[in-house]
Amino acid sequence: MVTSPPAPPALLAALFHGLADPARLSCLLAVRDDTRTVGEIVAVTGLSQPNASKHLACLRDCGLVRAERSGRFVSYSLSDAAVAEVLDAAEDLLARVGPAVDACPTYGRRRGSDRAS
Repeated sequence: MVTSPPAPPALLAALFHGLADPARLSCLLAVRDDTRTVGEIVAVTGLSQPNASKHLACLRDCGLVRAERSGRFVSYSLSDAAVAEVLDAAEDLLARVGPAVDACPTYGRRRGSDRAS
């Protein structure tokens, strides 16, 4: 088995920073299993068309999705099966530690909501 050299922490942080945006993540999840047009991604994610297009362009520029034009439509898909593997691994991890992540005072969804004003 050939292993890749470890990625620099700053590069890993950049990847995870990009994945941390809920809109970009919802776009990735929308195309995880199927190629979709921007209109289909908008319907699945509830994002506005300009917002979805902006995030898809970012994901394309970062090499996480690929875009294919067919007439006036652009379809998006994951650029590599490893992107789906990262999403799957994150969901598997959350199945085990999700409640702790959710309750985390620094990064959890409830941060600040339990604090006194």
